[in-house]
Amino acid sequence: MERGDRFDHPLIERYASPTMARLFSPRARHGAWRDLWIALAEAEHELGFPVGKEQVAELRANRDTFDWDQVAKYEKELRHDVMAHVHHYGDLCPLARPIIHLGATSCFVTDNADLVLYRQALRLVEQRLAAVLAALAAFARNWRAQPCLGYTHFQVAQPVTVGKRACLWAQDFALDLDEVRRIAAWLPFRGVKGTTGTQATFLTLANGDHSKVEELDRRVTRAMGFEKSITVSGQTYTRKLDWTIHQALSAIAQSASKFATDLRLLSHEGEIEEPSESKQIGSSAMAYKKNPMRSERVCSLARYVIETANTSAHTAATQWLERTLDDSAVRRIALPESFLAIDGILMLCENVAKGLVVYPKVIEKKLREQLPFLATEEILMAGVAAGGDRQDLHERVRVHSRAAAHAVKAEGRDNPLLQLIAADPAFTAIRDRLPHLMDPARFVGRSAEQVDTFLRDDVAPRLAGVAIDKLGAEIRV
Repeated sequence: MERGDRFDHPLIERYASPTMARLFSPRARHGAWRDLWIALAEAEHELGFPVGKEQVAELRANRDTFDWDQVAKYEKELRHDVMAHVHHYGDLCPLARPIIHLGATSCFVTDNADLVLYRQALRLVEQRLAAVLAALAAFARNWRAQPCLGYTHFQVAQPVTVGKRACLWAQDFALDLDEVRRIAAWLPFRGVKGTTGTQATFLTLANGDHSKVEELDRRVTRAMGFEKSITVSGQTYTRKLDWTIHQALSAIAQSASKFATDLRLLSHEGEIEEPSESKQIGSSAMAYKKNPMRSERVCSLARYVIETANTSAHTAATQWLERTLDDSAVRRIALPESFLAIDGILMLCENVAKGLVVYPKVIEKKLREQLPFLATEEILMAGVAAGGDRQDLHERVRVHSRAAAHAVKAEGRDNPLLQLIAADPAFTAIRDRLPHLMDPARFVGRSAEQVDTFLRDDVAPRLAGVAIDKLGAEIRV
């Protein structure tokens, strides 16, 4: 079948990095299976099980040799993917053939290998999160003190600074980074548990020696790079582990979507835009358009991850007794695809955060238009301090504000509120101070100082020792 005649997965072809795609490739997955068979055989040999040193050596020597066509033939005949690989590995290792998979069930390799791959993927996600956090931190530092309109309900509210708003985005990603690190460090191994989790076959092989079976579990767990295995299992590890991982991926998607949605809104307002190439086309019909396509793509992929995470919840909720196979097909799709999507999302977020374009003149113009309304309390208090009657001044400000709002909204005029107040005899005492009361820096509170504190106390410790520069983030489409 030619490439143009088959479905090529967009997550592979368009969005995720080659690094993440390789993590979930057949070679990576089945290579992990072979690592597990080698670790099991070696531990069994060391503990006196009927496994020879030469058999272990043969398994190691053929670890990286795969004949994918032969595997496919075996699977077509046997209708069992694990046994297809056992037979193929046995063909490559005739001496070790009798002891491959000794005492194990299929889930020994499938479940344990999945955990190996998920942890590696979490570590890559950790690096990408750190890169996004670093990019947003640099942006926040650069724009720490630039006043801008704040919005609640997407209506004009008290001013903030561009850098302070960026810290809101960064804080979400920082919390996601903490959770990914926690899960990667905590994630347990399934270990050597047997067909229904009782270790009965291994106990038989160990001639009833319980301590030897426990040591076998420990040795294989350590050989695969894990500190601990779950104490009890059915045939599979509890699918609550999948749900825990998927929750973390969903949380990242939520943070990314919030960031990207805010940028889409700010792009509409003309305040901040995502980067774009000189020849990038926004619309096939409207040549003038410069759409926030990267941010829109983030929101689209994030929606997929958030919804896909529910499959792990349903799987954990519907496993029967020691296991049921209705988890298998969906897990092969949902978890790898979520990792691939998150990988693409975070590359986009890093790319966008590094290239954000700020338009200070637009920001300042919009702030000037709204500042008279926002400054009315300052004006009122200054008038009272100069000897005016608070209730009388309040009513005058209210009337002038209504008139100014009508002029702006109904007549399309510039905001006349400051001129109306300056012309009112009741405010004569503070007329010369009105321009000073309009200084935007008076209204942003501790925004700039909060940026400094956040970058010092929250961001810097999280990024300490992280080699961000070594990570690629190529945006292919």
